[in-house]
Amino acid sequence: MFFHPMDFLIIIAFLLSLWAQFRVKGTFNRWSEVQSHSGLTGYEAARRMLDRNGLHDVPIEPVPGRLSDHYDPIHRVVRLSEPVYYENSISAISVACHEVGHAIQHSQSYPMLVLRHRMFPIVRIASGVAPILLIAGFLLQAMNLVGFGIIFFSAAVAFQLVTLPVEFNASSRARDIMVSEGFITHDEERGVAKVLNAAALTYVAAALISLLELLKYIMIFTSARDE
Repeated sequence: MFFHPMDFLIIIAFLLSLWAQFRVKGTFNRWSEVQSHSGLTGYEAARRMLDRNGLHDVPIEPVPGRLSDHYDPIHRVVRLSEPVYYENSISAISVACHEVGHAIQHSQSYPMLVLRHRMFPIVRIASGVAPILLIAGFLLQAMNLVGFGIIFFSAAVAFQLVTLPVEFNASSRARDIMVSEGFITHDEERGVAKVLNAAALTYVAAALISLLELLKYIMIFTSARDE
């Protein structure tokens, strides 16, 4: 009940996730030491990118912490960590423009982002209920509870899978605009790609872990039903 052959793959995926987190911090620190040729700070690049896409009313706020950058779709505000907000490094403008990419997605009703927003209320509940049902089902040998747990857990996994194209699309938008608007030179694209790809890998690793766990629960459930 507590060990399954899929656990080997889950452990590998977990190690990949740890490596991805280590890599994103290392890559961010590495390119934080390289100033952009344009001299733009993260705030300035984000502001220009917003304005040139007609999002003059979207504010940008500095927030404490490191790698705490995000776009808040409810209040329609881009929040940048202080190192990103104030610095003019490749890392700073890459992360800042990526978050603006989400703001542009929101303004253009990018389908996957719309789907993600609609799924969020359901997933918030499902993420809390699924572990309770799965644990109770396995402890009590109640496969009906496990089945319901799998259904709820599937919603959380689907949410993570939908997040992947949202993140990749935001990075793609950021890179295209950064080059076309002259925020970076073609030679600096390599650094931008490394920063954004490292961040994207953390989402891929997290989704992979959840997907493998879901497959494990399904395999256990189906084998128990066949007995």
